Amino acid sequence: MAGQINLAAFMNGGPMGTSGWRHKDADPAFLSASYYRNAARILEAACFDLAFIPDALSMPRSLGGSFRPAVEWGSGTPRLDPMTVLGVMAGASTHLGLAATISTGYHEPYNLARELASFDHLTDGRAGWNIVTSFQDAEAQNFGQDKLPPREARYARAEEVVEATARLWDSWDDDVITQDKDSGVFGNPDRVRAVDFKGKYVSTQGPLSVPRPPQGYPLLIQAGASPRGRDFAARWADVIFSSNESLESAIAFYQDIKKRAAAFGRDPDQIKVLCAATVVVGETDAEAQAKHEAFADLVHPLAGLSRLAYHCNVDLTQYDLDGPLPTLEEVGVQGHYEEVVEFAQREKLSVREIGRWYGARTEGNMIGSAKTIADRMEHWVAAGAADGFMVQATHLPGAFQDFTAGVVPELQRRGLHRTSYPEGTTRDLLGLKRPLRDEWMNRVAR
Repeated sequence: MAGQINLAAFMNGGPMGTSGWRHKDADPAFLSASYYRNAARILEAACFDLAFIPDALSMPRSLGGSFRPAVEWGSGTPRLDPMTVLGVMAGASTHLGLAATISTGYHEPYNLARELASFDHLTDGRAGWNIVTSFQDAEAQNFGQDKLPPREARYARAEEVVEATARLWDSWDDDVITQDKDSGVFGNPDRVRAVDFKGKYVSTQGPLSVPRPPQGYPLLIQAGASPRGRDFAARWADVIFSSNESLESAIAFYQDIKKRAAAFGRDPDQIKVLCAATVVVGETDAEAQAKHEAFADLVHPLAGLSRLAYHCNVDLTQYDLDGPLPTLEEVGVQGHYEEVVEFAQREKLSVREIGRWYGARTEGNMIGSAKTIADRMEHWVAAGAADGFMVQATHLPGAFQDFTAGVVPELQRRGLHRTSYPEGTTRDLLGLKRPLRDEWMNRVAR
């Protein structure tokens, strides 16, 4: 029997997916605040734990070395600034967690710590940070570099950035501010300290100009799939977002992450693993399959390849599109690449066929009636593959409306998802403890 299933929503600061904008029910107004307010209200009404917005700091150029495919097909662009989008969503919700993707490669610890601490205070403890190291050469080229640094160097910088950011959040003890009007004492300076962090990649003096966040640290999210990425996630993350093509690979990932967390001196139960689940809901399984096939027909193979090239940071046009996908030694998003290889080898797909599949893929095979999808989610959690799901929509707002109207009530009927929010922060929603000051120091490097 599965326990409570955590639900997060994966949504872009822009149009959804590769061809979600083409869906007949897709709202085209992704440049308006109402689009995001509506999404926040839908998710909060269904008692979701959080909404999560991915990001990248460039127009994709991976297909043919040009940004033209991204513009022509709408794959991976436009992207609004996620913190601005989440600010809009914060005003339309009260309990929903709000997580932004921010790169350690092109942001400094002080800015990160200040922005996220401010957002955590102003949302009463609902801020989250999806920590990424960036994965495209096009991003590097927007910040004075010719090429993305190697994976090891990216993660070495990320370690320093997150440690320095945690030190800044911890530069204030809790309850520093007294605002004693009679004595004129605003706060206790003995409970605030400098940071004086000096690393190879970043340095910061501190202290932060914002008091310690309500959550201690905003919720930390990561999606590392390479061995180095898994170590980083196991050391720092509260929530890990995984992408798996099969139940077996999801179970293996889950077990590996929990084992790595224990090796860092952490309680493995204090990490939530959420599997990607692109859901297509119908009244019946047959209706859902027909909806999926109709959506897949909207995906041009080059649009799917553009998105895959963007995730892999590899120009796939250099290969025979009617041949098999070659082995790629260094890719941008390791998890997506492994998922593609697993499926393509099993189905014997050419590169061109992979493009069409990738543009309309439904991770977790979550196509069916509300009962079928709830059955599958319950089975995955009970089998030890996940603690919950990162629900991805083919289009907005319709796909979230279908899920919240059908699957969520079915999960609630089974006692697998809450029917109302408890009081507290996003960490409280997820059953995660508030970090003590300097707690990060106990996560020993291996």
